Amino acid sequence: MKKICIVAGARPNFVKVAPLIRAIEKADDATYELVYTGRKDDPTLEPSLFNDLQMPKPTVFFGVDSTSLNEITSRVMAHFDAYLNNFPADVVIVVDDLASTMAAAIVTKKRGIKLAHLVAGTRSFNINMPKEVNRLVIDALSDYLFTAGIRSNSVAAREQSDGNNTYMVGNILMDSLRFNHQRLVKPALDVEPGSYLVFTVNRKALLADEEKLKKMLVAISEAAGDTPIIAPLRGKAHEVVSSLHLSPSTLYLTDSLPYLEFGWLTAHAKGVITDSGNVAEEATFNGVPCITLNSYTEHQETVSVGTNVLVGEDPQQLEDEVTRMVKGEWKKSALPDRWDGRTAERIVQILLG
Repeated sequence: MKKICIVAGARPNFVKVAPLIRAIEKADDATYELVYTGRKDDPTLEPSLFNDLQMPKPTVFFGVDSTSLNEITSRVMAHFDAYLNNFPADVVIVVDDLASTMAAAIVTKKRGIKLAHLVAGTRSFNINMPKEVNRLVIDALSDYLFTAGIRSNSVAAREQSDGNNTYMVGNILMDSLRFNHQRLVKPALDVEPGSYLVFTVNRKALLADEEKLKKMLVAISEAAGDTPIIAPLRGKAHEVVSSLHLSPSTLYLTDSLPYLEFGWLTAHAKGVITDSGNVAEEATFNGVPCITLNSYTEHQETVSVGTNVLVGEDPQQLEDEVTRMVKGEWKKSALPDRWDGRTAERIVQILLG
């Protein structure tokens, strides 16, 4: 019986972990433990999240809560090392590119345990980004690199001395979207399918530059015209956008939505404007036009094959693209290879093979 430890470090990780747990539970020769590096009362983990995702809550919470990346790294390393003393594992699966992800990866390899990286090979090629350092370290240490697309697969294989441990399994977010497609819930908002835009922002650098953010929001509002823009934001993002006092505007700021309600909102939108890679990937799956407020994307397939367009932080380019979005003048798109909802199955087959 293979013992698998899954480490999650932030709310978005659970959307990727849920299908993996379902696939492991179907296997006869594997068991798992789900560890969360954050707090049990983490405000980003809404009470409905685990029920919406149809998954169990973590069995262990480390309670690490800090804004210092170095402190997060050291504390997670200490907690995870102690955890493995009591709950040894054959394989540890880490998700994405957080400081907590890197910390768990380092401890895993120091103990000689097999390490699997879910969503490997993503790069911005900007070494000044903390997450880029995390990605490089985690991928270099991993025994299994599970990539979402051709570009990521090429990067991971090129950087590894042994290309045999790189596997293009597809985008596991699509597993969750397919599983929950019939379970989406219309939020209590006065919106009709195809009649509105969705706006989200979360990137710290963009939220810190309020003048730039305001120019971008003004550009979106002017281009949208009478089309309402629904902005379900949480925490710091809600606070910053609210403080900008945009008026007059068709921007409607709301509280963050539960997973199934947010999924309905984005799936039925006329278009999505975001700085989130996950939201852009979901838009490609749903065939919804998407504008990303960044100059790069971890998953180039959303641009080359999917519905996504990159505008950086240029208000004029943003206004031009929103104008096209509202007019319905968007490019044709398709689903990237292996974004078929069977990623978790492939991963479990490889780990148990």
